[in-house]
Amino acid sequence: MIHLIGDVQGCDEALARLLSEIGFSPSRDRIVLLGDLVNRGPASLAVLRRLAGFGDAATCLLGNHDLHLLAVAHGARSLKRGDTFADVLEAGDREHWITWLRHQPLAHLEAGWLCVHAGLVPQWDAARTLALAAEVQALLAGPGLAGFLQAMYSDEPRRWNEALEGHARARFIVNALTRLRFCTTEGKLDLDAKEGAERAPAGYHPWFEVPGRKSAGQPIAFGHWSMLGLVDRPDLLALDTGCVWGGALSAMRVDGGRRELVQVACKQQQKPGR
Repeated sequence: MIHLIGDVQGCDEALARLLSEIGFSPSRDRIVLLGDLVNRGPASLAVLRRLAGFGDAATCLLGNHDLHLLAVAHGARSLKRGDTFADVLEAGDREHWITWLRHQPLAHLEAGWLCVHAGLVPQWDAARTLALAAEVQALLAGPGLAGFLQAMYSDEPRRWNEALEGHARARFIVNALTRLRFCTTEGKLDLDAKEGAERAPAGYHPWFEVPGRKSAGQPIAFGHWSMLGLVDRPDLLALDTGCVWGGALSAMRVDGGRRELVQVACKQQQKPGR
């Protein structure tokens, strides 16, 4: 079986129950985590240990919270109020987990589904998305990591251009894949609005509703947008169902033409502060 799983955000107890509910066996099955493995929940380190222990049976995408952990670990950012990944930073094997995170992907194709944490701009199809994600993955895993993390936190450039180079190019890719909710038909990003799809800023659309996007028809699964809630369409899955905010942790089976949703309630009761 193959399941796609929404944002865990350090909720290891809920993850354990979800994996039990779907009968996951790493010797037989595969799971894809859609990013934000850590932060806000109580057990980020336990989540990383659990998922890494599954080896190739688990593909773990990087989300904005995972990148924030990398930035804090490398001195590029400070801890923010509400951050709960001190267990990773203070672990005796901290460097092992930071290195492990550095080598996780930002996009992945599984059972015909393009998996990302947040979204993609209308100029990108699946092949372009995977290629651009690989550019950033190489940067995160390479010697230029520290310099990029220092330059990663900016909302500019707001619009994709193939001529973008260096940190500006990588930053746009990261912003689209890990932060995007709304954009224009020209692909201009809005990185501030966090409400539901019906609250799009003037002139903007939910990224998956942009007319004429090149990825139309490609099945896409994503997390990140807890205010959107569950979306289950033939070619679109939104699986961030707000586990860490007292909602549910969701998994969708996608192999063999089957669609089967499994959810477990989460015991976390964080106040929304996304």
